Formats: sequence, structure tokens, C-alpha cells
Amino acid sequence: MRDLSEIRVEIDAIDNELIDLFRRRMDCAKEVGYYKKANNIPVLNQKREEEILAEVQEKGGEYGSAARLLFANMMELSRALQHNIVCSGQELRERITGAKEQIETENITVAYQGIKGANSFEAMCALYPNAAQLSCKTFEDVFDAVDDGKADFGILPVENSTAGSVSSVYDLILKHRFYIVGALDMRIEHCLAGLRQSSFEDIEIVWSHPQALSQCEGYIGKHNLAPVPKANTAVAARDVSLEKRLNVAAICSRAAAKEYGLQILDEGLQDNPYNTTRFIVISKQLYISPGANKISLCFSLPHVKGSLYNLLCRFNSLGLNLTKIESRPAKGKDFEYLFYLDFTGSVHSENVTDLLCQLSEEMPEFSFLGNYQEQ
Repeated sequence: MRDLSEIRVEIDAIDNELIDLFRRRMDCAKEVGYYKKANNIPVLNQKREEEILAEVQEKGGEYGSAARLLFANMMELSRALQHNIVCSGQELRERITGAKEQIETENITVAYQGIKGANSFEAMCALYPNAAQLSCKTFEDVFDAVDDGKADFGILPVENSTAGSVSSVYDLILKHRFYIVGALDMRIEHCLAGLRQSSFEDIEIVWSHPQALSQCEGYIGKHNLAPVPKANTAVAARDVSLEKRLNVAAICSRAAAKEYGLQILDEGLQDNPYNTTRFIVISKQLYISPGANKISLCFSLPHVKGSLYNLLCRFNSLGLNLTKIESRPAKGKDFEYLFYLDFTGSVHSENVTDLLCQLSEEMPEFSFLGNYQEQ
């Protein structure tokens, strides 16, 4: 058996050879890019890549799968280089360049789901305190209000640190493909609010939005309360006030309890003391502020083995941090999925814009959903 130091010397020598070969290969890929540009040939040739990868796997013997992965990554990087040479995604580049920088916060209408005192209402007030307010019954109604021009923007919850994603909102994002132009992370404090005549010992039933019930699941179980879902937390508070049942309380915010004349019977109900909900702002107009630091995309994947991994290779090569990936069933297609993806970055970086333009050419059903600042 050879000494470890001796083996490492050989590995270092091989690595140096590999680096030289990799540079030569990328130089060839660059020449191919110029040829494709001159002859108007598409960058991606899926059939040729699959043939090469199959051959590599066979030649790799016991390391066949690893060899395939290595070559697939090199092909991803080669294609990225060629896309930049042929200036792929020109339409997307022009859209990004033509985006407005700042949202006018005066003389705008903002739609939100629920009624006064709802968490969406509080998020709207935090972001746009001077806006005209449009209350909507459902999340779908918020999208419709923006689509019909009744509202300039819409506020929607997309994720909670305890209960996870709001799946119905992600479905609507993928359906409508509106731009995301802002985001807010808001701490959520839940209170137990009942009639002024009620005491804590009277309460047997709690009303609230399903997300809020989920966020307080431990508290509800500990006190043997019966959870009943409502359209949102503020609606729950309003209905407790209207129906005047001594044994029913709402799980809602302190602001909602005050708005509907309820007394706080207990507070800090959430299982996670750092309970936070992320809200997004949607618009049909693209805005990209100078401080934009998060990008959202949606797309489907080609029916090729390892396609998601290969996609993530592009992000890794640029040192970009993915913060969210969500898959949702594609409507009308069995076992096919649309993907929603968030990552930190800005289109003010040339490398990031190049990546988006590359993906716009290769990913089926690709949409750039926006580059915005998360507060």
C-alpha cells in the first residue's frame, strides 16, 4: 500500500492536468458559441448531450454515474458561456432594463384579503400607510382586483415560519405570473380574544384562519380547545363579536381584538415565539429598485434525468444562495410540476442577468417574477 502523501502528490498532478483540460474544453465551447451565433443555431442540443452523457456513463465503468454527473456539470457551464456569446434572452433583458425603479406610494390602491385588523391589512399599512385600501374576500379576489385594474398592488401572505407555505397563494402566483415588487417579513403575535363578559375558563371553541390555528396547535391542544377555521383572523374576531357566544374566542392579533371590541384573555399563543409571516406585493407593472436583493422565478423542468440538479449547478457556480424552492402540481398534467424559486441577488449584477436570460431560453414555462427588496 502506498503512503498517503505519495497518493496526494499524484492527485495534485492529475488535478493540474484536469484544470488544463477543462480550460481547453471551455475554449472549444467558446468557439462553438461563436459558430452558433454566426449561423443562428440554438445553444441547447438536448439529443447530442444525452448521447454524450450515455457514452460517458458507459465508459466510466464503476464510476459511470459520477462521470455522468461531472460531464453534465461541464455541459451546463459550457452552455452558460455560449448563451452569453449569442446574447440569449434579449426580450427579458429589455424588460429588466425598462423596469421602473420606485413605486409611487401616493394615489395608489392596494388590495388585501380579509377585513380591517387582518394580518394582511396590518402588512399593507406597514408598507403603504397612505394607500387607498381594497378589502377582498379571497386570495383569488386580490389577484383579480390587480388584473382588472381595481387595485394597483396586492398584498398576500406566502409563508409562515411555523406553518410553512401558503400553498393556495403559490398556486395563484403560478397561474397569474404577476410581478412581485416587494416583500415584508412581519412578526405575528396571536391573542385569545373573547367577549367582554367571557372569562378564560368559559372558552371551549376557537375560531381563526387555518394558518393561525396551525401556528397555535400546541396551545390549542394543551387547553383542549376545539378549532374552527374562518376566512381570516380578523373575520374570526368580528364574528365572535357579532355572535356573542361566551364559550367562543378568536385567535387573532391585538389590533383585531381592539377593532371588534373584544377583550384579550391570553396572548403569545403561537408555538414559535419568533413566529413570522412573509408577505409579498404583486403588480402587473415591473418595478426594480436600486436596493433589490431577492429574485423570484417560476418554470417547469425538461423531462431529462438530473435536470433539477443541473439547474442548481448554475446557481452554485455563481455563488448564489437559494432561499426557497416550492413545487406545485401542473394543472391538467399527471405527475408534472411547476417550480417556484427564490434566491438572493440583483439584476444590477451582469452575471445574474445573464443567468436569468440563459434560463429563459432553456426552462419550459419560464417566468421572471421580479427582483425586489425584502424588508
